[in-house]
Amino acid sequence: MPTDQTCQVLTAGFSFHRKPYAMVQPEGVKNYLLRLQTDGRCRARIDGDMSLVDAGDLLLFDPDEPYELRIDNETNPMGERLVESGDYHIFFNGSWVDEWWKRHTRPTRIKVELTESLLVLFRQLVLEQRRISNPYPEISSYYMRILCLEVDRLLSEHPTITNTNYVAYEIKNYIEENASSLFKLDDVATHIGISVSRGVHLFKEAFGKSIMQYTLDVRLNMARERIIFSPMTLEQVSESSGFNNYTYFHRVFRSRFGMSPKEFRVIHREQM
Repeated sequence: MPTDQTCQVLTAGFSFHRKPYAMVQPEGVKNYLLRLQTDGRCRARIDGDMSLVDAGDLLLFDPDEPYELRIDNETNPMGERLVESGDYHIFFNGSWVDEWWKRHTRPTRIKVELTESLLVLFRQLVLEQRRISNPYPEISSYYMRILCLEVDRLLSEHPTITNTNYVAYEIKNYIEENASSLFKLDDVATHIGISVSRGVHLFKEAFGKSIMQYTLDVRLNMARERIIFSPMTLEQVSESSGFNNYTYFHRVFRSRFGMSPKEFRVIHREQM
């Protein structure tokens, strides 16, 4: 790689707020910014609107994009109103970064899983920046390049989430995370912070099926894998996959896969 392809980390830190906080820079932050929400909630200006930012939201800002961040009382998934927001934030620039940014159309927000492999990159960059004496500043540069390329991979593996469909993806994530337990539409709506009717409408508009239809899809796919690979009894598979009634599970499974759970297990285990 040419030596003039610079990638410089200016600031890398972790913040956790329990008191209100606001930052407004209408002319932009003058450098590139990656901000990963790890805990709690806040609000940020995204595509011109102040939007709720949850854990797992990765925000990307170019140097000239207006920036506004506000941390105040928000309702958490338990229904409590409190100030609580944790995030990693990295300001960086350089000719390599300029070229990287232009490779793709970059949304301001990407919903990501807070995996250890992603968090360790942010963590290492913060640790490198905190070193009192650092004879190897290029280490930060290489960590930053890896993080940028990881963002590219996340973009390729996840659909772009816009303000118009973001709530639908929040609902989708809630379903996927809670499908193994029993929940009602009211639970989903309360968690997201919207009415049931609006949640139902936005989800159907984004994915072409109802919330409960998608929940059934997730539960049946979960049960299918457990029938094949786990030592659970079929009754245990049913219960652990979010069905509280084996008769109902048996009926919807046969309707979806054309055979009973027992027949499905026999056939697929013979192929293993």
